[in-house]
Amino acid sequence: MKTETDLRYPIGKFVYSGPATAEQCSIWIHEIAALPTLLAEVLEGLTQEQLDTPYREGGWTPRQVTHHLADSHINSYVRFKLALTEEMPVIKPYEEQLWAELPDSSLPVEVSLRLLMSLHKRWTVLLRSLGEQDLARTLLHPESGEHTVESLIGLYAWHGLHHVAHIADLREREGWNK
Repeated sequence: MKTETDLRYPIGKFVYSGPATAEQCSIWIHEIAALPTLLAEVLEGLTQEQLDTPYREGGWTPRQVTHHLADSHINSYVRFKLALTEEMPVIKPYEEQLWAELPDSSLPVEVSLRLLMSLHKRWTVLLRSLGEQDLARTLLHPESGEHTVESLIGLYAWHGLHHVAHIADLREREGWNK
């Protein structure tokens, strides 16, 4: 039986031990590019009831996770653009849990999947264009401090895989695999 920590962090917590190699950054960007397809695959065939089943007690449902990924990655894309065009911008945090409870989080998952496909296309074009100086640019998160663009690439690659693993793990535990 998996522990609460295992269910909450199925691929472990993100650890940045940078600076990353060019190869590692390339892998992270590939993972960001692949996220919409991986998410669509892990959601494929789930019924409405399954989409509304929390992945753990007190956790989000696959539907909420999907809409959260869209919310989070929209914010991230804007944050990257701010970091690339301003000197250490201070970004605005948001209440993820409250966003997950807003009415748009009950929409069909296809709405956020389409959004993620387009968003990740633009995002990865931007990320693949970055040079060393761009990767070293920073932003300031009021709660977690200063972050480089490079470290954020790793964080958001992890973030997508982390949430896909929540859904994949739920499918496995519930016997919903194809």
